[in-house]
Amino acid sequence: MHSKLDVYSDLSERLNYNLPNFELYVRQGTLRQFDKYAAVCHWHPDLEFISVLEGSIDFFVNGKIVHLEKGNGIFVNSKRLHYGFSYNMTDCSYIVAAIHPSLIGKQSWAGKEYWEEKFGSNSDDYLLLTEESDWQREVLLSLKQIYNEMHSDTRNPLRLLAQAMSLCASIGDHVTSGSGQLADDPYWTVVWGMTDFIHRHYENKITLEEIAAAGSVCRSRCCELFGSYLGQTPNSYLTRYRIQKSCEMLQDTDRTISEIAVSCGFQSSSYFSYVFRKELGMTPQSYRKQRENDPDR
Repeated sequence: MHSKLDVYSDLSERLNYNLPNFELYVRQGTLRQFDKYAAVCHWHPDLEFISVLEGSIDFFVNGKIVHLEKGNGIFVNSKRLHYGFSYNMTDCSYIVAAIHPSLIGKQSWAGKEYWEEKFGSNSDDYLLLTEESDWQREVLLSLKQIYNEMHSDTRNPLRLLAQAMSLCASIGDHVTSGSGQLADDPYWTVVWGMTDFIHRHYENKITLEEIAAAGSVCRSRCCELFGSYLGQTPNSYLTRYRIQKSCEMLQDTDRTISEIAVSCGFQSSSYFSYVFRKELGMTPQSYRKQRENDPDR
């Protein structure tokens, strides 16, 4: 089975970058904003950095789970399936930064060569970041600095770009080749194809047959792969993805509940409210009001 990395490179989860036409995502987040204190498993071409500010978080990366305490962090390489969650459903606050390959000029010869060597399928899936190592401590400090710059009233795009490049260079110095799981397990690309189909079509009616076809497998194999690699059924994944997208719209837009329901693939606003309450324990209206009053937004 040949690799589908290039095929899926522009079809993954699209991040809501802070600035238009500048593909850098830097925000502060909390686990409580997600259904059952767990983000939806996703992937994107961006490099992702997490620094835990308060509490703790468990992080899934390509089938492996690592635990992060306050003061620690993690680097997640490009195009790895990942998500943060809490087994005990306790909150965690963190800084997250995601850097798209376009920022380092991946289309140029030098940028492409470096990216493929350091952040391609044959390199580390992730690196833990602790304060016990000098270079890792510098990376964690840089995450706070890039966050402060992004959210400053006088933010400078050139300084942001320099900080993002410094993060890439620092982590690139310590990423090792020949250790990535992607190169050894071709079924990850099948799972990518199926999750990518959901990401692009969640607003429409989706059948199990369509999800399976996106990975060129049968229905039973589709369910088996979702269970083995993501720990859930395809329909559960689809529902949770729709709920997460609806949460983003409830926080970031003034769209009505009915508009959000249709945009997220629910048959009606009443059914949307029923599923939302079942998953999060509150109505969409209550969630919107809670997030409006949340000081950590």
